[in-house]
Amino acid sequence: MKGKIKAVLFDLDGTLLDTAPDMANAANNVLRDHGLPPLTDTQIQANTSHGARGLLKAGFGQSLQGMDLDQLRLAFIDHYANSICTATTPYDGVDTLLSELTERKIPWGIMTNKPGFLTEMLIPYFPFLAHAPALVCADTLSRAKPHPDPLIYAAGLINVLPSDCLYVGDIKNDIVAAKAANMYSAVAAWGYIGDEQNPSEWDADLTFNSPVGILSLF
Repeated sequence: MKGKIKAVLFDLDGTLLDTAPDMANAANNVLRDHGLPPLTDTQIQANTSHGARGLLKAGFGQSLQGMDLDQLRLAFIDHYANSICTATTPYDGVDTLLSELTERKIPWGIMTNKPGFLTEMLIPYFPFLAHAPALVCADTLSRAKPHPDPLIYAAGLINVLPSDCLYVGDIKNDIVAAKAANMYSAVAAWGYIGDEQNPSEWDADLTFNSPVGILSLF
């Protein structure tokens, strides 16, 4: 596959940034407000990449019946926005990877299912992300992942055909979206992959155990 890929697009949570501590804290605040125990480490690992809904569903469990998940999500967003980058960190090697891609003039960008206003609050904390040539969020278009539209749009922003792009993410829907967009797909095995998940069954083209491993393609 070396030589065929001309650009790389990345998911954000669980791929470029470890946002789990701050997202879990927001979810735990909502759970506390409803008299429920905090998320376990296992629940956090398996659900952070599924966003607020994933974390809240895991935390509330059967208690979610009869509750308004949309209202709970709004409460989550309020808590998260107030402490969006208290403990969030980049994964080891991400800054090196993006610096090398830039140095080698390999186009790259971010396509995340995080809402735009939260993404725009978070990205400035990390200068090497703030200059991303493309940034597409859940609400940039009318449809989000796993629909292919956001990935195709992101490829257009960096002037690369989707068929020449690699999309890197840490959940099955990332791989589904990449395939639907006619892109190469790669599993970020360092991300939020729960014990019950089996990435080998996602039919991804590639799997990387570290961000810098992606540089082997170029």
